[in-house]
Amino acid sequence: MELGLHIADFSWTGGAPALGPTLARHVRGAEQAGITRITVMDHFWQIQGVGPVEHEMYEAYTALGFIAAHTEKALLHTLVTGVIYREPALLAKAITTLDALSGGRAGLGIGAAWNGEESEGLGFPFPPVKERFDRLEEAIQICLQMWSGSEEPFEGTHYQLGRTLDSPGPLRRPYLMIGGGGEKRTLRLVAQYADACNIAAGPEAGRKLDVLRAHCDAVGRDYEQIEKTAMLTLDPQDDADDLVRRAEELRELGYTVAYVFARDIAEPARIIDVLAAAGHRLG
Repeated sequence: MELGLHIADFSWTGGAPALGPTLARHVRGAEQAGITRITVMDHFWQIQGVGPVEHEMYEAYTALGFIAAHTEKALLHTLVTGVIYREPALLAKAITTLDALSGGRAGLGIGAAWNGEESEGLGFPFPPVKERFDRLEEAIQICLQMWSGSEEPFEGTHYQLGRTLDSPGPLRRPYLMIGGGGEKRTLRLVAQYADACNIAAGPEAGRKLDVLRAHCDAVGRDYEQIEKTAMLTLDPQDDADDLVRRAEELRELGYTVAYVFARDIAEPARIIDVLAAAGHRLG
């Protein structure tokens, strides 16, 4: 079981004026502790379950570019981008740019989006769920086509591209994660297109992994090729023992990676200390 660092709460000592140096120290410390995956949320406002909506939140791909400049080895991606936030070709280009400038370390985490409140607040369209899933599949197809080097047109229901030129292309085909546990569409898309899924670590997790396996069988995909990832919360009272116990429970279900995010921990160094100790014990 591998632990990754997911940065979801930026409410750190020093606030916004100190964010740059604090974030740089945080991600450098993560790499020094042996963490090989660093992700951020792609939201405009803070989300329920992490903090009040008014708490600090930063644009995801600007943040990842900054993180890339202060790291050397870690895989970098969102967990996860809502498909409605950017035109797919712009999203593909953003990932290509991050990949080239980071030395081949970019991935794309993507999902159908769920936060209607922030979309309404900032004027982003928030179509019905079926349309969001239709757009999700087309966006994945567009990204993969652009990263393949093809310049052929793309004719979809929601997106039409006259020439899918992406120059320069990524240094390697970016890692693709699809987030969500929807059994009919999300997990089918994982089986068809993705390198990884991100499924909530709840009571239904084991059954959802079984559903994913069935989708893999249906499309002729090797289930073992897909990384099974989930998220784990680190609260102020938690220590390495707590994290190890919950990570081992996930491993028993069949997960291979846990992305750990902290809530209400004002000193990022403590997050790294707990992650490092837990990661050492998990091997």
